[in-house]
Amino acid sequence: MGVGTTIALYLTVWWTVLFAILPFGSKSFAEAGIDPEGGDPGAPVNPNLKRKFITTTWVSALVMLVILGVVHSHIIDLDKLPWRTS
Repeated sequence: MGVGTTIALYLTVWWTVLFAILPFGSKSFAEAGIDPEGGDPGAPVNPNLKRKFITTTWVSALVMLVILGVVHSHIIDLDKLPWRTS
C-alpha cells in the first residue's frame, strides 16, 4: 500500500471515527433543561470538540495500525483482489 493510499485511508478512518465519537458525553439543551434562546434544543451545551478531536486521532491511529497489520501480514492480500490488474 502506497503512502497516498495510506493517507487517504487514514483520513477516511478519522472522519468515520469522529462521527462515531461525537455523540459521546454530549448533553443537549433540552436534556439539561436550558432554554437555547432561538437555537436548536438538540444542540449540545458543551460539545468538547478539542477533546473529541484528540480522542478521534488516537483511536484512528489504533484502527490504522490494525488495518496496516492485516495488510502487511497478508491476511488480506491486496494483490489477489479481483480488481487488481497487475
